[in-house]
Amino acid sequence: MRKFDTKVQHLKYKVLREVARCAWNDTLLEKVSDIPEMIAPGPGPTMRCCVYKERAILSKRIKLAMGGDKENSDIINVISIACDECPMGGYEVTNACRGCLAHRCEDVCKRGAITFDNHQKAHIDKAKCIECGACAKVCPYSAITHNQRPCQSACKVKAISMDENKAAAIDHSKCISCGACVYQCPFGAIMDKSFILDVINLIKESENNTKNKMYAVVAPSISSQFTYAKLGQVITGIKKLGFHTVIEAALGADMVAAAESKELSEKGFLTSSCCPAFVDFIKKSFPEMLPLVSHNLSPMATIAKYIKEIDSNAKIVFIGPCTAKKGESQLDEVKPYIDSVLTFEELQALFDSRDIDITTLDEDVLDNASYFGRIFARSGGLSDAVAQGLKEQNLDFDLKAVSCDGIEQCRVALLKKKKNILDANFIEGMACIGGCIGGAGCLTHGVKDKNEVDKYGKEALEKTITDAISIL
Repeated sequence: MRKFDTKVQHLKYKVLREVARCAWNDTLLEKVSDIPEMIAPGPGPTMRCCVYKERAILSKRIKLAMGGDKENSDIINVISIACDECPMGGYEVTNACRGCLAHRCEDVCKRGAITFDNHQKAHIDKAKCIECGACAKVCPYSAITHNQRPCQSACKVKAISMDENKAAAIDHSKCISCGACVYQCPFGAIMDKSFILDVINLIKESENNTKNKMYAVVAPSISSQFTYAKLGQVITGIKKLGFHTVIEAALGADMVAAAESKELSEKGFLTSSCCPAFVDFIKKSFPEMLPLVSHNLSPMATIAKYIKEIDSNAKIVFIGPCTAKKGESQLDEVKPYIDSVLTFEELQALFDSRDIDITTLDEDVLDNASYFGRIFARSGGLSDAVAQGLKEQNLDFDLKAVSCDGIEQCRVALLKKKKNILDANFIEGMACIGGCIGGAGCLTHGVKDKNEVDKYGKEALEKTITDAISIL
């Protein structure tokens, strides 16, 4: 039964599982030093230079699995000792260079970075090269290639560079915690900080104090996860972990769709506020556009706020595909409502840390949202929901939405709006390709099936936004 895309994901999961297992048994402090030896390979072959380095790296993974540096609020962290195998990259001249007479590469380079040897073969002076790519574009033989480290290529906000030791370094003034680099690093040298121990402590506290009921708020993208079991079995498994109630974040999405459509009709232009990585991107790259961001909280925070208002003792954990949600949960305007956040990867580790085989469980029911709330999980879903919200509330507004599938499309839309050339009055921003179903904390990333999300949406008993929120 394959639960993960890559061996790197599986290694990360094993660390989380063993940390959680020790935490359940109250043996973490005495057993934590044994975990690297339990997970690391034996004296045989290893992907590192030696098994000792492997174990040293695992110790760093364990620290992040345990919450990392409590004084550091950054969600995405580099394990420097694990980042030592990738080439530096940049523009390089290959053997395809024919030593031609034209020297177009030299002519187009404004920094004088191109020189030639005795055979007229081109060479690039890295100290002068600014990586503009002009030389590669004019080479008639395509002899100049651009090689980037996987993490740099994955980071669309250019937050990753190399430090003096050639290890990846994250500029957190640019980082939006989307986690794209986490999934793309072939050596697992970049990890998101885990709050799995906080969740275990919350569950234990609720078992000792029955007033503190545990609520799991699950993202609608759960419909595309845990494909080896049925969704109803996943819900039963979550309750078996110690959660009293499982509620759809999609119900919060219904609430947001109703409120956001009204706000849009009143203001005339909005950008969405549902994706925390997108909102953070605006804060850091387009701060002058912050007044245009919807004032609504995200679906996660909206439904959590509602739960806390009717049950002040509630302890709420969001479970979804998003590493950026971990950062959102620490914001002043969200922190009162969300007690912790888990990714789907971490939920799988929790199941297995308690030896819960969800495929053997009975099916429970998850049904407290509409079709429109559930389709927030995929790109374009929010725009469809806002259109429906306008319709159901009889709001006279001509919606012109642009759905941005990934942060690069978000940048284009925001730049057009900044220059007043955007033919739209609503920007739906999704930092991950495909929307939430492409989040870094997913179990599988290869298939981003929009149809699965729509199918799950159509299974909702509540067919309209109004019907869904009328039960509140």
